[in-house]
Amino acid sequence: MGFATRIDTAIHQAIRLGQAQPSPAKLASALHYTVTPGGARIRPTILLSVAKACGDDKPELANAAAAALELIHCASLVHDDLPCFDNADTRRGKPTVHKAFSEPLAILTGDSLIVMAFQVLARAASINADRTAKLMLVLANRTGMPNGICAGQGWESEDKIDLRAYHRAKTGALFIAATQMGAIAAGQDAEPWEELGARIGEAFQVADDLRDALYDEETLGKPVGQDDLHGRPNAVAKLGVEGAIIHMKDILSGAIASIPKCPGEAMLAQMVNAQSEALTPMKWRTRQPSITPGG
Repeated sequence: MGFATRIDTAIHQAIRLGQAQPSPAKLASALHYTVTPGGARIRPTILLSVAKACGDDKPELANAAAAALELIHCASLVHDDLPCFDNADTRRGKPTVHKAFSEPLAILTGDSLIVMAFQVLARAASINADRTAKLMLVLANRTGMPNGICAGQGWESEDKIDLRAYHRAKTGALFIAATQMGAIAAGQDAEPWEELGARIGEAFQVADDLRDALYDEETLGKPVGQDDLHGRPNAVAKLGVEGAIIHMKDILSGAIASIPKCPGEAMLAQMVNAQSEALTPMKWRTRQPSITPGG
């Protein structure tokens, strides 16, 4: 069974349990709407890739971890899109949850998905209780305060932003969760996998800055120009397009170097290289930028 099938099966099983009758029909529908279609499922795919590289001896536990991580990510998107934050009308090429269902239902949808993520892990405790407890702690740490995605959103309300802490929390947190949870699910220590997740997250932040600056709303499936609109710092404004691309590739080179020793080390390096190509805007994929960062 491929990663995509494993992820989608686990997610939709969780959603079906959340829709069990009796339940409010509109909120039940909003849960399914939020996770379908599922986008690239990048974070849970990284999680399963790390688990496979480490032996994947408990695949059902890895599947639960992947589903829980993606449910948290989907919840964060619902909340990010709300009028009190980004006030976005579209996400993944369709109306955002608050546009399709109302603001109250969007808030409840995000909240429900967060709770559901931990329900998924709790149900998996019978597979291996020790690993499951560690998975829940990592996911909680990378979701809440002080280093999770809630903290990342919170930095946007501060008068002075610690840019490194902001990016590490807002974008990097769930990538760190992905690499660490993949290792834990396969019985490995989490700590050696933090740097890989942090570097991948940093690269995705630069890639997001590039997409926001270069793509139109139809291509991206969500509003563009948000960094300029909200006055957020970004790599393109600082380095230019080609400088940002070079910076992103340098980060991913460091990510490959940071991969801990494991049976699937070469496979993970290939995955990072593939992500580097996929993240590079199309017109820059076939040539090397001619300038250096800051040049």
